[in-house]
Amino acid sequence: MSARALAAGSLALLVGAGAPLAHAQGGDAVKGRQLFESRCIGCHSLDQNRVGPALGTVAGRTAGKAPGYTYSPAMAQATHVWTGDKLRAWLTDPEALVPGQAMGYSLSLADDRRDVVAFLQSLAQARPAQ
Repeated sequence: MSARALAAGSLALLVGAGAPLAHAQGGDAVKGRQLFESRCIGCHSLDQNRVGPALGTVAGRTAGKAPGYTYSPAMAQATHVWTGDKLRAWLTDPEALVPGQAMGYSLSLADDRRDVVAFLQSLAQARPAQ
């Protein structure tokens, strides 16, 4: 079992148990997971690159650097780290954060952005220390 799969499984157990993690980082990770599964999963996976890069380890990762994923030239040149603020900015308007990027989707509601970011950050918190 990969570390990422283990982390996702750990999150599922924590979320299923109603752990405080569900409200990490000012959003609702449980709701964020539901939003991720309904709105993001068409292009993204947690552990595999698809049309978009795998997002299971996006929180804390340097933008444009997911292993094995071929980014647009604009994203490949990005140097910021995916913090909560950067993820929310990205989900608000990807083009404003990285002009020339290729993602043509955003979340219009601030609550939805906070919840999706809480979910993605909860995955990082559930990862085993390296």
